Amino acid sequence: MLTVKNLHASIGGKEILKGIDLTIRDGETHAIMGPNGSGKSTLSAVLVGNPLYEVTEGEAVFNGKDLLAMKPEDRAHEGLFLSFQYPVEIPGVSMTNFMRAAINAKRAYLGLEALNAAEFLKLMREKRKIVELDSKLAHRSVNEGFSGGEKKRNEIFQMAMLEPRLAILDETDSGLDVDAMRIVAEGVNKMRTPETSTIVITHYERLLDMIRPDVVHVLYQGRIVKTAGPELAKEIETKGYDWIKNEIHG
Repeated sequence: MLTVKNLHASIGGKEILKGIDLTIRDGETHAIMGPNGSGKSTLSAVLVGNPLYEVTEGEAVFNGKDLLAMKPEDRAHEGLFLSFQYPVEIPGVSMTNFMRAAINAKRAYLGLEALNAAEFLKLMREKRKIVELDSKLAHRSVNEGFSGGEKKRNEIFQMAMLEPRLAILDETDSGLDVDAMRIVAEGVNKMRTPETSTIVITHYERLLDMIRPDVVHVLYQGRIVKTAGPELAKEIETKGYDWIKNEIHG
């Protein structure tokens, strides 16, 4: 599904990613962990096409297509989704209109007819149940006045509506209480299929206990320095990152 080779990226002339190699196959869930400032959020931003970042070397191929050559909106239409660490508020734009525009733009890109109002509202009701999203929230402006947990739940609802091939969850667990985290994790788990994949960027093993990744990577100083199974997350929870740094620096 996604193959990243020797990816280097900078912002404001400062190199953040220093040679990322990553392969994600259909149906896999990968967790990316690492200390603050290691490049985790930069990687997600580069993959979805944030124009603030400059790719200086390397490649990324998504379902056989050159990801780095695509516009950000085309990456989304091709099936890439990013759940933000800090979801933005969009006052004056209702969730209903926002999601209908997003879905029909994707359908137009894929050569499909737009959903009519009845079809869209039926889909919205079905997907809202996945993340236990209150109907009142679904009809308010996008994230306006939402609590942190409501914003994150709303992001997973958007993910359910758009049905991406590859979802990137950038510290979705940040600031969530246990109940909100459970709802978010259950929503992600319900959407798992053999054809879809997920990248979970997190500091905490607690979320990974609920989502259960197939592979865990440690990103440190702009490179993936360690890859293993779910047991790696438990080791980090117990020991922190110092032992990995010590391994690297001998």
